[in-house]
Amino acid sequence: MRVGIVSPYPWDVPGGVVAHIADLAEALIARGHDVAVMSPVDDEDAPLPNYVTRAGRSVPIPYNGSVSRLLLGPVSAARVRRWLHEGNFDVLHVHSPETFSLSLLALGNADGPIVATFHAANPKSRILSILQNPLQVYLERLSGSIAVSPAARKTIVDHLGGDAVVVPNGVHVAKYAGAIPMPGWPGPGGALGFVGRIDEPRKGLAVLLAAWPQIRATHPDTRLLVAGPGKLDRVPEGVTLLGQVSDADKARALASVDVFVAPNTGGESFGIVLLEAMAAGAPIVASDLDAFSRVLEDGALGELATVADPASFAERCLTLLDSADRRQELRSAARRAVARYDWSVVATEVLRVYETAIAANTGKVVEGASVLEIEAIEQELPAL
Repeated sequence: MRVGIVSPYPWDVPGGVVAHIADLAEALIARGHDVAVMSPVDDEDAPLPNYVTRAGRSVPIPYNGSVSRLLLGPVSAARVRRWLHEGNFDVLHVHSPETFSLSLLALGNADGPIVATFHAANPKSRILSILQNPLQVYLERLSGSIAVSPAARKTIVDHLGGDAVVVPNGVHVAKYAGAIPMPGWPGPGGALGFVGRIDEPRKGLAVLLAAWPQIRATHPDTRLLVAGPGKLDRVPEGVTLLGQVSDADKARALASVDVFVAPNTGGESFGIVLLEAMAAGAPIVASDLDAFSRVLEDGALGELATVADPASFAERCLTLLDSADRRQELRSAARRAVARYDWSVVATEVLRVYETAIAANTGKVVEGASVLEIEAIEQELPAL
């Protein structure tokens, strides 16, 4: 099968959607499918896999409690149309087409079997409420829709009047299960771990650091390993910053801690980092967000703490640090459960959606006979 995949976000900027697309592309290629990806790329010198085509540079736009780096414009539109024309795709797979992005451009300029994956869970999205009507023209072109979680599906139903089959994010379980801990970690005093952007408030590092004095008060030798881009004005005693890490080093970091902490404060539709921690064998303490609670099966696969409550996080972390038996119980349960999310399973489910979309459309993906213009949506943007 010849598959074209469109990323709305830059390939060289770390993020969950881009990681999902890269993993999906590699899982499909491993099965013998021919995959091409078009993506924004901010750094002209950034190395790219041979299946990725540059679409131009992105523009940062605040969205869903974070900063989305999106791309539109006539140059990008021309590149998309040429890529579609030359691609000879059996199916086109666009990600997050509800964003003002490259995916929307591709969707508006293509005909044929088209599948979309919706990643965001934002039940009170003002942007989606404003753009619902103009977006409908584009979304009617879809032959199939995927949501990465029930929360993401609810966002589609509530704001876009559509529906989607739920296919979760995937994880390469073997890569994490086989990771070797970093030298000297976790150590006799125990270790906690955090992975995420340090300078993105909704990832919740500030909550964990607020809980840190209470944790250290009874466990003075415990250390905290932090992996992710960004800086701290002051690094507390016992905290080690790794900075931005490769996937291989992230796996090693997760294998290096006694407890992985996910103190996110909102805006999460799934929680791929929880799957990565589960695969690496790291017992979890996570915010009791709906998306996280679903992944952790309401506490059966990890401890849940009250969102944005440092005292609750300190209590849950101390509970696990004090109980090797509880940590082993969670580790064993999580490793059994995470097999459901291995890319060998998830890629099969995505391929089923592709096959349904192809069956509903005769012929291949082609450059749209009539270009859908962006002006209808642009006219709504001043109201945001």
